[in-house]
Amino acid sequence: MKKFMATLTAVAMLLSLAACSPGDDSSSASSPSSTTTEASSGASTAAQLPTKDRAGNDIIVPEKVNTVVSLAPSVTQLLSDLGVADKIVGIDTQSPMYSNQLKEGLPQFDMMNIDAEALIALKPDIVFVSGISYVGGTDPLKSVRDAGICVVDIPSSTSLEGVQLDNQFIGDCVGKSEEVRKINADMQTTIDEISEIGKTITNKKTVLFEIAPSPSIYSFGKGTFLHEMLEVIGAENVLADQESWVAVSEESAIAANPDVILTNVNYTADPVGEAKAAEGWSEVNAVKNDQIFQIDNAASSLPNHHVVDALIQMAVAVYPEEYAAYAK
Repeated sequence: MKKFMATLTAVAMLLSLAACSPGDDSSSASSPSSTTTEASSGASTAAQLPTKDRAGNDIIVPEKVNTVVSLAPSVTQLLSDLGVADKIVGIDTQSPMYSNQLKEGLPQFDMMNIDAEALIALKPDIVFVSGISYVGGTDPLKSVRDAGICVVDIPSSTSLEGVQLDNQFIGDCVGKSEEVRKINADMQTTIDEISEIGKTITNKKTVLFEIAPSPSIYSFGKGTFLHEMLEVIGAENVLADQESWVAVSEESAIAANPDVILTNVNYTADPVGEAKAAEGWSEVNAVKNDQIFQIDNAASSLPNHHVVDALIQMAVAVYPEEYAAYAK
């Protein structure tokens, strides 16, 4: 049940992107090879704290950040990897699934229904929040800002470059700028290596990536980091003519006849087996040729440095021979 709710939350986060103010997140499609240079040039130095958040709002980040509330699992995971989980004094309800470094008994908040009064009582130095908290079109954190607490908005980025810029922004806010530059550099190295192989692939396979399964399929088109990842590995998204995160009818998904089906569904007992057995799909190439693979949900859902783990999984699943060196 926890996995089911986490996936529903992830889908809600993804589908909310179009309704959220994107700000200046530099998340438009870009060449993967250019990401490191652009991310580094846009990063603050240790002496220059960010003055705008990733949605473009003016912010004043305290010079010393000792207490943090993270209302986005992707942020919580990065903060944990940066070794500052001990500074986290409040989290969203999904974050415990993605970090085992959090202190016991931390106050938890519903990302879509934030208890501002309880949050203010924690007196955090900074609050990280994602676009999902603004789905209703209102600012649920106005009273938190009015209380003098620094609230930073990080809308989920739509490109790998945007993800790296998000990483750097978070690191800059908590005094871990250099550590994030190293994380981003490692991330970019993997992207570049995969991309170089992807460019050599001429017999491109078509892929349907399910983030919710048949019969109520959710997937994505252009303008998403997962679409860019399919392009990086040398594959073609069967929904490339669509924009952002989309609901897909069974009829149109079957008609697309993907060569490969990828799924990051993790709340059913056997998502791959269920996809193979779905009624009406027997003549789809991916089903006929046994080309249905599960991709790690966290790595492919949370927009942070772990997306490269999903990138490798996708590459090996779709093109096992070309990416044999990455197979575990």
